[in-house]
Amino acid sequence: MSDTDLELLARYTRHHAEDAFAELVRRHLGLVYSAALRQVRSPQLAEEVTQSAFIDLARSAARLKPDTILTAWLYQVTRRTAIDVVRREASRQLREQIATEMNAMNATAADWTHIEPLLDEAMHALDDTDRAAVLLRYFENKSLREVGATLGTSENAAQKRLGRAVERLREFFAKRGVTVGTSGLVVVISANAVHAAPVGLAVTISTAALAGISLATTATIATHTIMNWINIKSVGAILAAALGTGTATYLVQQRETNRLRTESQNLLALRESTASERDAALAAEQSTKAELERLRKDQAELLRLRGEVGQMRRQLEPQKTQVRQQPAGGKPVESAIAPPGAYITKDQLAHVGYATPEAALQTITWAMMKASYEQVNEGLAPEELASEAKDTKGREGFEARRKVMAPLFKGFQVVAKKLLSDEKVELKVKMDADPFPGQQHEVPPFMIQTMVKVGDAWKIGGSTRGHQETWDKDGEIQTYAP
Repeated sequence: MSDTDLELLARYTRHHAEDAFAELVRRHLGLVYSAALRQVRSPQLAEEVTQSAFIDLARSAARLKPDTILTAWLYQVTRRTAIDVVRREASRQLREQIATEMNAMNATAADWTHIEPLLDEAMHALDDTDRAAVLLRYFENKSLREVGATLGTSENAAQKRLGRAVERLREFFAKRGVTVGTSGLVVVISANAVHAAPVGLAVTISTAALAGISLATTATIATHTIMNWINIKSVGAILAAALGTGTATYLVQQRETNRLRTESQNLLALRESTASERDAALAAEQSTKAELERLRKDQAELLRLRGEVGQMRRQLEPQKTQVRQQPAGGKPVESAIAPPGAYITKDQLAHVGYATPEAALQTITWAMMKASYEQVNEGLAPEELASEAKDTKGREGFEARRKVMAPLFKGFQVVAKKLLSDEKVELKVKMDADPFPGQQHEVPPFMIQTMVKVGDAWKIGGSTRGHQETWDKDGEIQTYAP
């Protein structure tokens, strides 16, 4: 069974075992290099960041805590180092060249091209334990058992933590316009997050990191690695070292110093010449963002107006339905659609459809006074219609009632409506009619009529009954008229 990271690190710290450190570099090189490459977006600078991260490991090995998760520690060091390098990168020409190279490298997966620029920022947003779990599982392809053992928890707990961490990553990308499913995100990260480092880099880094314990050697390594960033102080340090090591070394380093000085001067000139272009590009970017924001607001306003138009159309549809309906024995009259609470005389009665309880009551009343028995039955709910069908003398009774009631009826008015449910209401109706012949008392001032909804139409749902004062004291009541 191979040694753990911490065992290798302890052996290197106590015994200066170079093979132990070389094994650590081999294990984690791909992770560190890939994380650096995503952020600096230059293979050359990624090698520099990778080398710096392992030099930091060699220097800090003795100070690491016993519970350190080396994968997470290296990832954080790589991120900080890469940020420092990116901040130093100011040349627009270099950025464009690097972006071109990276686009060619990452053109293999559509999702990865959107995820890659945000991956390390998303990982940084996770807490330390979640980040370590994702790195071990999807960056280094560790098993759930190994992840749980490293985190000091069970395999099941590690799986749950990974599920929550991946969901947080998915939400992070979604907020920035990158939509990807949880399973798809895991596949993309596992397949693309870690690439093989350049051949020979492990040997170079192991040698440089081990040699980096010496301050003088570290200065030499830094000179050869960070060529583009050397300054006048570094040149002076090289000259001093050359004088101390002999004439032959001095001549070699003198030529290198002259070359580096020339490159430094050229880089400074390039920065100055591109400053105005960079500022113009930033201004254009700000203008583009402002224009996009304006377009988003215009689109939102358009959607709002469309919604209002749709709502108005739905509100007008019942009135259109009432006008379109063609009754048997009469034509629809648009002006006959009275507003709720209006007094309707006998002469104003018309077939106005069944779109609302009030319209249905007017249509039924019209049928009773001016139409036919069949038209009356059309306005009955199924239960009432079935009851009427059982009456073998239903038609005779209807004709007899109409013969008596038609001359006495003057009009009616719906004064209130009680909502019993979405499909059932009760209408409070004020009747206007002369007394029946031979009766001394007047017609009851108010009657209660139950209406039920059948499909899209309202129908008579029960017999008319007298109004009681208790009716006005409970339920959801809408009053139309005093």
